[in-house]
Amino acid sequence: MELIQKYFPELTADQLEKFEKLEELYKDWNLKINVVSRKDIDEIYLRHVLHSLGIARVQKFKDGSKILDVGTGGGFPGIPLAILYPECEFHLVDSIGKKIKVVNEVVEGLGLKNVKTFNERVEDIDGNYDFIVSRAVAVMPTFVRWVKGKISKENKHDRKNGILYLKGGDLSEELKDYRTAEIYELSDYFEEEFFETKKVVYLPLKYRG
Repeated sequence: MELIQKYFPELTADQLEKFEKLEELYKDWNLKINVVSRKDIDEIYLRHVLHSLGIARVQKFKDGSKILDVGTGGGFPGIPLAILYPECEFHLVDSIGKKIKVVNEVVEGLGLKNVKTFNERVEDIDGNYDFIVSRAVAVMPTFVRWVKGKISKENKHDRKNGILYLKGGDLSEELKDYRTAEIYELSDYFEEEFFETKKVVYLPLKYRG
């Protein structure tokens, strides 16, 4: 928790309480349904919560924004972002039922009113979103294909609507066809060693009506 307060000192008492509750909820549910590795569960604030919030360091979401989290797994990056942005709407999608079950229980345990979950493939989801977030569920060309047609026509932010993707390692080959992609090193925002190779990739996407 100290990690979260170190980088996000402006959190309200309600947000702090929710972030604090996260660890207990995940540890409890992880014993029943394993969605986070044992090593990671002991460092959940570093490896999952703060990593998810790296997106917020690159892009602040305005109230009323709609965000789609694709392949959310145990609820990352969607749940930490939903705590940080209570006035935004988050749709969390995963095709694996047991993962969504855990996400639902965590959302309920935290009393998050701005999160909806979907146990299906993202291609089958209807709706348009300001930003689509994810944590390395596929290479970028595959991911772009999955989310085609899901970007909102209206831009609420200075940055154009598009994908905000948490990735690691060398992305030059994967992104060679995406000249508009921007790469942000999370080590510029967080000093912990874990973030040395971690990045946020921003890729603007056009609305397709």
